[in-house]
Amino acid sequence: MIKWNFFSVWHFSAFMTLFLGAFLAITATSVWAIALNDVIHTLETPFQTKTAKELRIFDYSADFFQESKIASLDRLQRATGRVEVSFDYKRPQTVPDVMFRWQYEQPTTQEIVSDGKTLWVYLPENNQVIQSDIEMINKSRQNDPMTFLTGLGNLSRDFLIRWATPNTDIDGNYVLELTPRRASSLINRLVIVVDRFAVEADQNRAKEANSPQDPRLEPKDLGPASRNPRLASPSRRGDGGFPGYKNDLNGLWFPIMSTTVYDPNGNSTIIEFSNLRVNLGISRMTFNFILPAGVQVVRPTGKEMGF
Repeated sequence: MIKWNFFSVWHFSAFMTLFLGAFLAITATSVWAIALNDVIHTLETPFQTKTAKELRIFDYSADFFQESKIASLDRLQRATGRVEVSFDYKRPQTVPDVMFRWQYEQPTTQEIVSDGKTLWVYLPENNQVIQSDIEMINKSRQNDPMTFLTGLGNLSRDFLIRWATPNTDIDGNYVLELTPRRASSLINRLVIVVDRFAVEADQNRAKEANSPQDPRLEPKDLGPASRNPRLASPSRRGDGGFPGYKNDLNGLWFPIMSTTVYDPNGNSTIIEFSNLRVNLGISRMTFNFILPAGVQVVRPTGKEMGF
C-alpha cells in the first residue's frame, strides 16, 4: 500500500511538470517584431533530433524553486532542490529518451529518478520507494498531454501555443500560453517563460546562416546576448567540452526560464530554474537508483503508475 502524506501527494502530482524540466532580447527591435513562431522555434529546436548536434541540448543541471497553490486549501507550498536531466537522441525521427534525477531538499527530502526505463519515487520519511515501468506509464497515459512533456521538441504538436497576456515579463522575456490539444486531467493550461537572450541568439544564427560570408570566422560583440551567463557555448564555459563553434557568441542556450502548470481544479505549480549548466556530459550512472536497505518497494498498477 502506498503511504502518502500531504507533501508527498503535492510533489508527486507536480513532478511531471518538472520535465520542463521536465525533464530551459534586448535588441533595437521591439518585442512586437518577434513573431510567435520565432519564440516557438527557439523553445523546440534544442530538443529535436533533426537539429545540428552543436545546437542540441544533450543534458542540463540546475537548481529549482517550486511553488504550488492548492486551491481547495487556499494554501501555498514551496520546495527547493536540484535537477539533472539527460536526453538520448539515439533513435532518429523520434523524441529523445529522457533520464532524470529530481532531488528535493526542502521542505522534505525526496527523490524522483528515471533511467529511461524505470521510474523511482523515493519517500524517505515513509521508508518507501514507488517503482514504475516507463513503458507501462506511457501506455496507461498515452492520451494525456502531461506524458508528452518529455518531448519538448514536439510541444507545438501536442499543445496549441499562443502569446500569453501580457506576452513579456518585466525583464522582457517572452511568455507563451499552451493549451492541450487533448483533454487532460492534469493540465488545463501551461505557461512558459522563454529567455529573451535565447531568442536573440536563435535569430542571430538564422541571420548568419543567410549571410554570404561566414561571420563566425572572427569573434564579435553581439551586445547583451554575448554577456548573458545562460549561454552554453565553449567560449563562455571555458572548458571547451561542448562541440560548438569556436568563439561563437550565438552558441547554445537553455531557453526555459520558468514553467507554470494550471490544472482543471484551479491548482497551479510554478518551477523556476537557476545556476543552469548545459551539456556537461552527465554520466548515465547519475540516473541509476540505488535502493536503500530496508526500504519497502511498491509497484503500482493502472492509473496509480508514474504520477
